[in-house]
Amino acid sequence: MSSPPITSLQNQRVKDAAKLRERRQRDKQHRILIDGVRELRRAITAGVALREIFVCEPLCRTVEARRLLDSLDSCGAEILPVTPEVFAKLAFGDRAEGVLGVARTPAARLDDLKPPSGALVAVVEGVEKPGNLGAVLRSADAAGVSALIAAGHGVDLFSPNVIRASLGTVFTLPVAAASAEETKRWLAERSFRVFAARVDAERLYTDVSYAGDAAIVLGSEAAGLSDIWSGPDVTPVKLPMCGAADSLNISAAAAVIFYEALRQRQSR
Repeated sequence: MSSPPITSLQNQRVKDAAKLRERRQRDKQHRILIDGVRELRRAITAGVALREIFVCEPLCRTVEARRLLDSLDSCGAEILPVTPEVFAKLAFGDRAEGVLGVARTPAARLDDLKPPSGALVAVVEGVEKPGNLGAVLRSADAAGVSALIAAGHGVDLFSPNVIRASLGTVFTLPVAAASAEETKRWLAERSFRVFAARVDAERLYTDVSYAGDAAIVLGSEAAGLSDIWSGPDVTPVKLPMCGAADSLNISAAAAVIFYEALRQRQSR
């Protein structure tokens, strides 16, 4: 990079990007922060519309970081060199890898989801903790889930913490955000069989078939699932609990059920 680095913490572009740590500013600017080499690489591969990439070359110490730098010219974003002090103002968390992107917020609409025939869709309701949501995304990506829908209010799919916790898989897995009512209607219109993870269910998660178009619905450990996920069109399932605790963290429960679905589908 031949241009001189940005040295001022008061630079307007730096200030605008730093504000994107807050959801209110992400909603206002319609932009997100992508901090990290792996996360940024996956965003680029997924075709996320990057606007700016702040680069601090002295912090790009890994082989992966140097490879990413070599490929940035073709991503269409403006490359902005910065000093370590400026990068520290921008970076989210303690892991400073020297590369941080600003991108247009990806669309996350239900109508944009086009799952294939025989799709397995994950639905998470009311999961606001970014670490949990990111971990569920990672498990869904690893287990071959076709799409993930964040149902309910307050979910921030593209917060820097979700992006980091998901290792960037929030960009590689088709995702959408909608209300629980909209999500259930979307599933019904496409004839998905719905399985809801509930601690009071009678059937074990291994006693049902996840073949064909199927949706696995999970709620937060604290609140569980709303009543909308009850009724004859929803099959409740449970995980066996042999200890004192009566529930698992959603990310653990999701991984167990996703991989059971994968096992069944592969065996067929």
